[in-house]
Amino acid sequence: MEKIGASELIINSDGSVFHLHLRPEELADTVILVGDPGRVEMVSSFFDTVELRRASREFVSATGTYKGCRMTVLSTGIGCDNLDIVMTELDALVNIDFSSMRVKKELRSLRILRIGTSGAIQPDIPVGSYVFSHISVGADGLLNWYAGRDEVSYREMEDAFVAHTGWDSNLPAPYFARASRELVELFSDCTVKGVTISAPGFYGPQGRVLRLPLAMPDMMEKFESFRFGDYRITNFEMEGSALAGLAAKLGHRGGTVCCIIANRYHKGAEPDYKQLVEKLVVMALDKLSGRG
Repeated sequence: MEKIGASELIINSDGSVFHLHLRPEELADTVILVGDPGRVEMVSSFFDTVELRRASREFVSATGTYKGCRMTVLSTGIGCDNLDIVMTELDALVNIDFSSMRVKKELRSLRILRIGTSGAIQPDIPVGSYVFSHISVGADGLLNWYAGRDEVSYREMEDAFVAHTGWDSNLPAPYFARASRELVELFSDCTVKGVTISAPGFYGPQGRVLRLPLAMPDMMEKFESFRFGDYRITNFEMEGSALAGLAAKLGHRGGTVCCIIANRYHKGAEPDYKQLVEKLVVMALDKLSGRG
C-alpha cells in the first residue's frame, strides 16, 4: 500500500491532524458538526462529562459523553470548502495510520450528524420546524473534484432538476447526495423530509437580491416548483451536500438536520432562534445516544 506523502496529509508535531488539531484517540465514533464555533460550548454543555477541548481557527471541538455515549462535537465554519477539510481529516483520524502514513487494512465508519439552521422555501414548512435532509443538492461543485461522483449522486433526479431549472451552464454542475439511511430512519418521526440546496453563498446563491442581479432571476420559483416523485426542494443551507457526498464516498454515515429559522416564501424570519436550536440539539443527542 502506497505511503501518503507528508505534504498530502500534514501531521502536527503533537501528533494531531493539521487543521482540526485532534489526535486519533481523541475522536469519538459519533460526531456532531455545527457551523458556529460558539455552538460547540452550547452542545457540550449538555454532555455528562467532557474529556477534552481543542481550538484552531474556526475548528473548535470537544469530546465527552452524553448518557453513556461518547461523542465529539466540532465546528466547521461556513461553507462546503470547510467541510472538505473536516470530512477528509475526520476520515484520516480513523482510517490512516499516522505512524506509517498508510491507509489501514480495516476501515472504521463514523456516524456524523450536522446540526444547523436553515431557510425554508415551501409555504407549508413553518419557522421552528426541523428538516432532515434526505437528499442534499450540492450547488458548490465540491464533489465534482473527486472521481466517481456519480456513484453517490442521484443522477436521475439531478438531470430532472437541471432540465426543470434551466441550470445556467456557467454555474458548477449540481450533485444530489443521499444521507445515511440509518440517520434518516433515526430522525423520521420528528423531522420534515427534506431535499436541501447547499448553496456556496448566503446572498446571490440563495436567491437574495440587494444590489447585484441574479444569473438565474427565476431560481426561487423554479426551486419551489420542482417535483421528482414525492420529493421537492424544501430549504437552503450551506454545508450538507459536502457532508453527505464525502461521507458516502468514504464509507461514513452522514446527514444534516436543520432548524428552520426563516421562511423565504413568506419572507419571515425568527432572529431569536437560540431556544429552537437548543431543543433540536437535545433531541439529536437523545436520538444519537439511543435515549430518544
